[in-house]
Amino acid sequence: MFGALSGPVHADEAGVSYWLPGRFGSLAAAPTVPGWSMAEVYYHTTLAASGAAAAAREIQIGRIPASVNVSLNLNLNAQADLILLNPTYTFATPVLGGQLAIGVTGLFGRSSASIDGTLTAAVGPFAVTRTGFLGDSITSVGDLYPQATLKWNAGVHNFMTYVTGDIPVGAYDSSRLANLGIGHAAIDGGGGYTYFNPATGHEFSAVAGFTYNFKNKDTNYQNGIDFHIDWGASKFLSKQVFVGLVGYGYQQITDDFGAHPLLGGFRSRVLGIGPQIGFLFPVGDMQGYLNLKGYGEFEAANRPSGWNTWLTFSISPMAPTSTVAPTRRIATK
Repeated sequence: MFGALSGPVHADEAGVSYWLPGRFGSLAAAPTVPGWSMAEVYYHTTLAASGAAAAAREIQIGRIPASVNVSLNLNLNAQADLILLNPTYTFATPVLGGQLAIGVTGLFGRSSASIDGTLTAAVGPFAVTRTGFLGDSITSVGDLYPQATLKWNAGVHNFMTYVTGDIPVGAYDSSRLANLGIGHAAIDGGGGYTYFNPATGHEFSAVAGFTYNFKNKDTNYQNGIDFHIDWGASKFLSKQVFVGLVGYGYQQITDDFGAHPLLGGFRSRVLGIGPQIGFLFPVGDMQGYLNLKGYGEFEAANRPSGWNTWLTFSISPMAPTSTVAPTRRIATK
């Protein structure tokens, strides 16, 4: 639906990645009604990690060089509450036989993180041990996330391709435990498919893509290439209400560059699944949409995991005929 968002600790360098799993969902590839639309999202996540996923953040903010041997027994906890705004314009004139839409997402909110445990750093026979608690929080704005999509419809089958990225203008400090920006640029692209049959009310969508991350000049660290897939399945109980499931998979496929030897390639992975419910309703001569979905995460590696929820409200042009037609864009956050 809109540009990705970086939570407080979510993968790659020190637990922070560009792509946020769960970004796409039901009806993601279905064409939309031309014109302006606006989506507002409240996002909450609660995460925890130990071992290497917690150690990565301590190593970064502590500026621990590769020549120092490190022994870690740490726990990381993080939380974020964010508001995202996504204005999008959908063109009426076809492009390559499909429907072009462009938009940008900005975010504002609060991120907090804490680390507790013991860190021992040694050079030769000399060792220093630190035990205690370190906490940090920030309330500010995040990066900007432009996005363009191109969608095609063929009956109950819908296809899309997209390109998006990160403009690193958000609040970021490499020595800070909590941030709302990621400190580097990124570009992401991929494609998706939606099956939607208005006669039966059945729908299934899946969108997959790859992220290329540029080097963080503040830390000389470059995240590896990430693969991700988001999916959603739903059943319309009426023309206004649907229920279903959502899920995602995230796997880093190449090593990070610049990581401490203790962390190795630091490839991250996580899976998530959960329920969703959506409502369609008129707002004057526009169409309103309200969606609530949540994910529980599992099978995480080199990445904090936990749970997250999304509450989306969007307004878009009303379809020419009042149906559940896939001719409007469902906000999928």
